[in-house]
Amino acid sequence: MGVKKTRKEMLVTQRGNQSRIAVLEEGKPVELYAEKPGKQSIVGNIYLGRVSNILPGMSAAFVDIGTTKNALLYFRDMVTEEDGVKVRTGRIRKALKVGDTIVVQVVKDPMHRKGARLSTSLSIPGRFLVLMPKSKRRGISKRIPERERKRLRQISEGLEPEEGGFIVRTAASGASKKDLVADLSYLADIWREVKKRIEKESTPAVVYQEPELFIRVLRDSFTRDFKHVLVDDRGDYEKALGYFRKVSPEMRGMVKFYEGEEPLFLKYGVENSISEALQRKVNLPSGGYIVIDETEALTAIDVNTGSYTGKKNLESTVYKTNIEAISEIVRQVRLRDIGGIIIIDFIDMEEETNREKVVETLEKELSKDRTKTQVVTLSPLGLVEMTRKNVTGGISDTFGTTCPKCNGLGLLFEE
Repeated sequence: MGVKKTRKEMLVTQRGNQSRIAVLEEGKPVELYAEKPGKQSIVGNIYLGRVSNILPGMSAAFVDIGTTKNALLYFRDMVTEEDGVKVRTGRIRKALKVGDTIVVQVVKDPMHRKGARLSTSLSIPGRFLVLMPKSKRRGISKRIPERERKRLRQISEGLEPEEGGFIVRTAASGASKKDLVADLSYLADIWREVKKRIEKESTPAVVYQEPELFIRVLRDSFTRDFKHVLVDDRGDYEKALGYFRKVSPEMRGMVKFYEGEEPLFLKYGVENSISEALQRKVNLPSGGYIVIDETEALTAIDVNTGSYTGKKNLESTVYKTNIEAISEIVRQVRLRDIGGIIIIDFIDMEEETNREKVVETLEKELSKDRTKTQVVTLSPLGLVEMTRKNVTGGISDTFGTTCPKCNGLGLLFEE
């Protein structure tokens, strides 16, 4: 008997002139994509920048890429490729000097008081492949089942990019060799255009810009295990059809136009999930709850039994609350797009087998997350440390604004 697949849906709605996208699993919103007007993500953009300052004490350099704040390039993210092997080029002062022109790619958006984070390792994503023009490396997504990976490995062996290497993406599951060849040709055209811009542009300049949010999400997230993408705006509907017409014609039938009277996000509970994701406290079905506190250094998540008293004994009550909390914790982490260090304070358990099951369950739930995570074993105090790749400021940055009165402390002081 095969493993039951998670039922996924994608919803796209318009608010003002802005697209908002939600991903649902088993009817529950788990991912949300939106951008503030005038604050589009620049992750993935490639720039022709100019080195403005060298920081030897941080092994880093500030690079002017034309944004409000200079972006940061760490020495460890500055690599060259020799026969497919990454090679560092000595100390930062030997590798760069003020005034140097350098081609860089944004790997993390500007956040809080920090500028964007850069890398010299370039990649251009397509529907099925990611072209790495400065690397000879080849690979296949580990999220693809082994049998399908083997098939994709065989059909991709004959692919020879004009320059660099490539990675076969998760979306390539079920793709034919013809699909891969077409995607590689498309990416090669983009890279040729980028090289032309690098030659003729003056610093600072954008030489490659990622497409708008809606198309990025379709490209990176929408795979064959989705039921459909439901769109309530005629313009976005036509965009989706046009996109799949070019890259995956057989998936055009999965694009549906929503004509219901009730607003799309309201009908599917997304608006409620957004409101919930902006609160500290999230209730659990049993009566327990979790509290989420985000700070600059880390995010702390506390699990509480609340009004749940259980039926057997304390250990059983605590264990069931912890297990129940895990699915909601992972959903909230994905929905809020929480990144960096995350500390989960589970309720302390006496039995080692229960502690092990909690960690196993957490890792299983996190396997559904597209964003890279790493979990450290449960400590004697019931704490789990984990990290999640941080790329954007998350839902609080998109939908919220720091209170000017308390400056984000959540307190009002007497004058």
